[in-house]
Amino acid sequence: VGKKAPSVAMLAFNLFLVLTALFGQIFAFAANPAVSKIAIFGGTGQTGRECVFQALKADHKVVVLARNPAKLLIPPGSGGDQAEKPMESKNLFVIQGDVTDAASVDALFAAHPDISGVIVALGGRTKDVGPTMLTVGTTNIVRSMKAKSKAKRIATVTVIGTGDSEKSAPLKFKLLMYTMMRSIYADKNRQEKIFLDPTGDGHELEYCIVRPGGLGNGAPTGVITPDLAGKGGSIHRADVAAFLLGAVVDKNFPYIRKTPALSSLSGTGWVKEDKPGFDKPTEL
Repeated sequence: VGKKAPSVAMLAFNLFLVLTALFGQIFAFAANPAVSKIAIFGGTGQTGRECVFQALKADHKVVVLARNPAKLLIPPGSGGDQAEKPMESKNLFVIQGDVTDAASVDALFAAHPDISGVIVALGGRTKDVGPTMLTVGTTNIVRSMKAKSKAKRIATVTVIGTGDSEKSAPLKFKLLMYTMMRSIYADKNRQEKIFLDPTGDGHELEYCIVRPGGLGNGAPTGVITPDLAGKGGSIHRADVAAFLLGAVVDKNFPYIRKTPALSSLSGTGWVKEDKPGFDKPTEL
């Protein structure tokens, strides 16, 4: 017995279901067009926590490598009255490990091969983290990223005064760079060369090296002024984090393979805010 042909009404209903599903997917994408999975290294630091928090608020998935996951707390800048509470989300994946251990970094990328972008917000005082942590850690990240993922975008935060921005530093700040902060600047310059040197492991990636001036922990202002001539100034970590996130999720980000110095409301000229919440001149 031959099969009965479907009625016109049934065909129309099936078409309706297909179109509903299709347009539902389109509308969902339009509401959140750039959902990504972002690996953030240095995620328990002050700038790193801002990156994690803001990425989660934007519905991105976030993977963090942390020596001490208990330090992954809501940041004071963007966190408001929730600041310093544990950061929790279904989109947050935390792996315990050390960035200077290549096996730990490999394990992160192996567990999350769909990572689409990387933020390197490593930092700390040399006496606490050692004189080569930035170079060794960033090298491990770049090598593992290239070997175990298809991600190309990577944003790294260093500091004003590195690389070619050194020449625009005022004399007083140069004295600090060449004395009290000599070791940390040496490590940050080596870190940048991983991308800037034509023979560096990260030179072929779509990198952005971000050089903020004096850092503060206030709420985001939304005022972020990039400058490619090395003119930086004070800026809150919350604003720096927003810039870093843009560098890894915006397909048309204008500062790829560039080294913008950042400033905010106080303008440029290497001005460091002498206000509560801003770092002292010798703190990076």
